[in-house]
Amino acid sequence: MGDNREILGNKSDHIETCLFMNKTYFCPKFLQMTTNRTFTMIKPDAVENGNIGAILEKITSAGFKIVAMKYTQLSRRDAEKFYEIHIERQFFADLVQFMTRGPIVSAILEKENAVDDFRALIGATNPAEAAEGTIRKLFATDIAENAVHGSDSDENAAIEGAFHFSGREIY
Repeated sequence: MGDNREILGNKSDHIETCLFMNKTYFCPKFLQMTTNRTFTMIKPDAVENGNIGAILEKITSAGFKIVAMKYTQLSRRDAEKFYEIHIERQFFADLVQFMTRGPIVSAILEKENAVDDFRALIGATNPAEAAEGTIRKLFATDIAENAVHGSDSDENAAIEGAFHFSGREIY
């Protein structure tokens, strides 16, 4: 589009615009409930190591409801777009290569205080610094292959969820 807007989700779901990384996006209706939702991805390393079930068990045992989930693989273009916030960073190319090397599980989770509670559940980005019992402490191998992604804000949770799911895929 000439006006620098991109569509996330299905056109019939759009109701308003939101700003992310200096771009205006049309936001689907399901983004109205962002305060109780977060987005996660089980990354290729955890999928390769057979940890999908154990990670989902930790998530649901912590009181999160899965309202959308899919098993998929990111294309190079999708990985570059999803992580474009890191494009100037030295690790960007390695991150894109890692995220496209195998399938992922993407999900939208629901719970009161979802973003903060999920960040606590997954632990520090570097598993060596993660608290005992956190997902990254249990399943990550290092800072680059850290098993899961978790949104860092309500706004990013909404945008990241819309990147992976249309409104009709959210329950």
